Order: sequence, then structure tokens, then C-alpha cells
Amino acid sequence: MENEHTSRRNHWTFLTNHARVLIAIARDPGIRLRDIAAGCDLTERTVQAIVTDLETDGYLTRTRDGRRNRYAIAPGARFRHPAEAGREIAGLLAYLAGPLGAPTAPPGPKAADGVHDDRALPLL
Repeated sequence: MENEHTSRRNHWTFLTNHARVLIAIARDPGIRLRDIAAGCDLTERTVQAIVTDLETDGYLTRTRDGRRNRYAIAPGARFRHPAEAGREIAGLLAYLAGPLGAPTAPPGPKAADGVHDDRALPLL
């Protein structure tokens, strides 16, 4: 029988919404907020608030490019939680989104037949 505690425990995730938004921006610095919202299963208003948080705290900058915004992740930005204090977020973003500014993540390792296995995570 499933109780409230069991139900809540089955829906947790490793990444926060702030991390998901930052990863989406790392993958595509010209991405629209509505596309981030759709990809992260959030509302546009929530994404807008998260982007404002990230900009206010120095994790990214936003510039106008015509009618669109373009984002840049601050080099050297560090984690906020004391457990990771002093570590840069670039390593996590590179692992989850590919190198900063790269359009896609690098291909995964080659399978036995010599073809890249894009489902496998690359080892860093």
C-alpha cells in the first residue's frame, strides 16, 4: 500500500529546476524561455524567475540580440551549497550539456561494432 511518504519519495530528482534551466542555456545560449519551459516541464513564468535568479546571483548574463535574448554563463561560477563550495559549475555543465557554448554534447563511447553509442554517458 502506498502512503504519502512513499509517493513523495518516488518523485524526487537529482537536479533542481535551476540546474535544468542552466543546462538548457549551456546547450543553447540563444534558447527561448518558452523552449526551456517546455523542455524542463515548467511554466514560462517559473523559467523567467529562475533566469532572473541566475542572472542576479552572477551565474549568467543576458544580452539582447535583435528581438531575442542571448545568454552567457559566467566563467568561474561556483556552486552555492557549502558541501560543494569552491567548486566551479563548469565541470557539471560540461558533463551534462557538453562544453560551454557547444551546441550538443559530445558523442558517447563507441560500441563493439565501432559505432558511437549516444545513449552511454561519456567518461570525463
